[in-house]
Order: sequence, then C-alpha cells, then structure tokens
Amino acid sequence: MIARASEVPPISALRGSLRTAYFFDCYCIELPPDSRTPLELYLKVVSSTPRWVDLLMNVRNKIVARIGLKDMGALSSVSPSKAAADYRVGDQAGIFQLIESNDREVILGETDKHLDVRISVVKQQHEDRTTVSVSTVVHVHNMLGRIYMAFVTPAHRIIAPATVSKLAVKQP
Repeated sequence: MIARASEVPPISALRGSLRTAYFFDCYCIELPPDSRTPLELYLKVVSSTPRWVDLLMNVRNKIVARIGLKDMGALSSVSPSKAAADYRVGDQAGIFQLIESNDREVILGETDKHLDVRISVVKQQHEDRTTVSVSTVVHVHNMLGRIYMAFVTPAHRIIAPATVSKLAVKQP
C-alpha cells in the first residue's frame, strides 16, 4: 500500500492552524485493523525511515549549520529501547519534541527562529480497517524560513509519502 495525499483530518488539533500556515500537507494510508497508538505509529514511521532520507538529512544539517540553523540529526534517530508508553510531553522523539498525545492523535514539533513545524499522526479505527493520516504544518517567521522552505518543500513531497508508506510493511 502506498500513502496518498489527503486533507488534514477534521479531528486533528492542527486543523485550526491551517488558515495561517505557510505550508501544510497530509498523507494517509489504509491498514488492516491496527491496535497501535498514534505515537507507536509515529515511532514506526520514523524508525523505518529509508536510508536515503537520513542521507538527505545529513546533507541538510551540514548546509544549514553554515548559516546558523539547528542540526536536527537523522529523522530515524529514535531510541529503539524506549517504549511509546515511556514518552511524556516535552520528550524528544527523534528530531521532534512530543507536544500532545492521546488515543486518536499525537502531535510533535520543533520551533526555531525561522519556522515552527508541527507533525500530527491521526489514527481512525473503522470496523474493517485503520486509517492513519500524517500531517505536516509549517509557519514561517522570516525570509530565512521562506528560503529554507523553498528547498525543503520539494524534498518533503517525496519523503513524506515514502516514510508513511512504511507503515504498510508487515512487522517481523
């Protein structure tokens, strides 16, 4: 199964911020019934990030360090020994900080001087399937944020569906 572009789910807490966002998108995937929490799904997505994405993040980190922006590390850099139940609001979960988590949605994000990024994973359980929607919402603060997004947006449109599609890979 391949993730497809969709609308940010109406039940997402990020929905209200779309009107003022500089950029937003959402990719969803249909799975068989799934008992994992939204945070467990997020951790699965980032821990199974394709290697080429982490290589791109490494290049990104080297370039932006020269202009004073934060080295975010690798997208896949979550602790494999830390269970989802052990995460608390404020904890780092890979490159993003955990902002909110409940049984329907997890929100993570990063705030910097040039932009704010929020990631949402919404899980909707249906009788015969589970829909997982991963949304990204970005608010820029200055020209540096706009320039940064000019480079990031095309890559994001390839990376996001590729990583979300990893949810369809059967667990060992």
